[in-house]
Amino acid sequence: CQVLVCRQPGRRLTRACLSAHHFIAATACHEAEYGRQIRERCLRPFKLSMEGIGQRLWCDWDETMGTYGELTNCTAAVAENLTCYWPNRLVDEFFVAVHSHYFRNCSPSGRALHDPPNGVLCPFILVPVLVTLLMTALVVWRSKRSEGIV
Repeated sequence: CQVLVCRQPGRRLTRACLSAHHFIAATACHEAEYGRQIRERCLRPFKLSMEGIGQRLWCDWDETMGTYGELTNCTAAVAENLTCYWPNRLVDEFFVAVHSHYFRNCSPSGRALHDPPNGVLCPFILVPVLVTLLMTALVVWRSKRSEGIV
């Protein structure tokens, strides 16, 4: 880039000339390098951490939140080091791939679905069954009792 100073009587004008080549070079993101670095510097530690957590707990947000946050921060730091915008198309594709591998069986709420403990589950099953049996017995008993009264 060149700076031209033009002097005219009584005035001083400054014009900055930006060449397109320098502008593009300063703002260009080397996507291939960015993709390679986020796989090596971000995905590899994320994989190790997720293996340490265990597949059974991948859908438990409390367990994975820290690891997922580190992955997000890592992709942003790599983008900053390479003067890439963040988020960008590569980051979107990267996280879609991560989600399709690690979180595809998770519920939308982020919580792992499981049955409640037996102490809670059994009363919710037994009470309606017992009430139904009791009401049936009561109806049968009342119908037999009223037959003899006519």
